[in-house]
Amino acid sequence: MEALWKGELYTVEDIYALPDGERAELLDGRIYYTAPPTARHQRLLNFLNTEINLYIRGKGGECEVFPAPFAVFLYEDDRNYVEPDISVICDRDKITEKGCQGAPDWVVEIVSPSSRQRDYFHKLFKYRTAGVREYWIVDPEKNRVTVYNFQHDMGEEYSFGEEIPSGIYEDFRTTIQ
Repeated sequence: MEALWKGELYTVEDIYALPDGERAELLDGRIYYTAPPTARHQRLLNFLNTEINLYIRGKGGECEVFPAPFAVFLYEDDRNYVEPDISVICDRDKITEKGCQGAPDWVVEIVSPSSRQRDYFHKLFKYRTAGVREYWIVDPEKNRVTVYNFQHDMGEEYSFGEEIPSGIYEDFRTTIQ
């Protein structure tokens, strides 16, 4: 969906003032409404959230995994607010009752037709500059996952059916069907 743009900038306060059930994100003061997810989107979200959670729990890890909707305030401003499909946060001091204050360590976005440009361009830039360590763009239309490991300045693409490694956890791998 296109950004709501009437020549004025919006704040997190405007996001909280939206009617119940209406979801949106805020990038540089512009509101982007989010469409309800498809069944395929939700299946991918459930699969990846479970895989990541089971891995972290199995290792006795300190990181926490939060599926959408979960608020992430990337910067110390009131002009940026996102709800990644999956946020992995290793610094528990960033977690409050309102969401994550600062960059998660690992973010997964599942592309939908209304979020394609935002996920591939706007959020890629925002996540990188905010300090996200790893960003996965899962594209069900293209059956592809693009993995950005910002710590090592690397980006790689994987097709569904291929084993996908994480740069944050050296022995984590998953395969999306």
